[in-house]
Amino acid sequence: MQQDSVTPAISDNKTSTALSQLLSTFELDCVKPDHYIGQSLDLGFRNLFGGHILGQALVAAGNTCDQRNAHSLHAYFIRGGDPRAPIDYNVDRIRDGNSFSVRRVTASQGGKAILILSSSFQADEAGFEHQIEMPDVPPPESLAGVASNTRPVTELISSGAKGKFTSDLAIEIRPIDPVDPYHPEKKAPVQYVWFRADGSVPDNQALQKCLLAYASDFGLLGTSMRPHGVTYYQPGMVMASLDHAMWFYRDFRIDEWLLYACESPTAGHARGLNRGNIFSRDGKLVACVAQEGLIRQLGETSGA
Repeated sequence: MQQDSVTPAISDNKTSTALSQLLSTFELDCVKPDHYIGQSLDLGFRNLFGGHILGQALVAAGNTCDQRNAHSLHAYFIRGGDPRAPIDYNVDRIRDGNSFSVRRVTASQGGKAILILSSSFQADEAGFEHQIEMPDVPPPESLAGVASNTRPVTELISSGAKGKFTSDLAIEIRPIDPVDPYHPEKKAPVQYVWFRADGSVPDNQALQKCLLAYASDFGLLGTSMRPHGVTYYQPGMVMASLDHAMWFYRDFRIDEWLLYACESPTAGHARGLNRGNIFSRDGKLVACVAQEGLIRQLGETSGA
């Protein structure tokens, strides 16, 4: 099977404005071989949203490896990105073997690296299959959408970014048993979240995977905060993704409901480890995720 081109095709009029804007940023400009430029989106966070860089970096890697399917990525977030500045993506073609191709992407702004991503692509191949069962949870139709729960509160953002707080997201998110961002209670380090793109997305698995990488960074780090009764929205809390890994196993559609089953096995030294399994509505395990993040409460720890 030939890997689809990552460049989005024009989608239909069911696509939301926010999703259309996001899809347009996944159309990277090629300035020279293996060097691309992507545009940022300001979602109102302190820095450029990490999933945005992940998704675009996978686009850049896929643009140099269009005969194989992305099956994994491993990324380190080096420093916070500027949500108002473009991003440079430089791709190194590490290896093209008989079955696998490896790419390394360095994302940078102002000449400084903000992310380093390694990704692997595989020729289509049959093999053994098994998977764990999807958790039995309430369906998304029974839950309220709470897009604002993934955004900063107005006290934590500049006046120029406050309009972003109430703007639509490209990903519709419906958590099960969410934490009150203003008055969090201690809960088990487990959470389940339904999500999907807010509108139609072209039937292109390369693009679908890039969008899933983007969406996989929403809320995962918060799993490690649940047993401590704190959230990103409280003064003095600093949270940031440190690294992020994904493995893709089955085809899916990002514009259909997916269940994100997350757990945090441990936290310590101002870091929290989070793992997630992503299931399609019919119970197929389509991707697995792991992420470590900074969870620092100012005044209790020191350092930068």
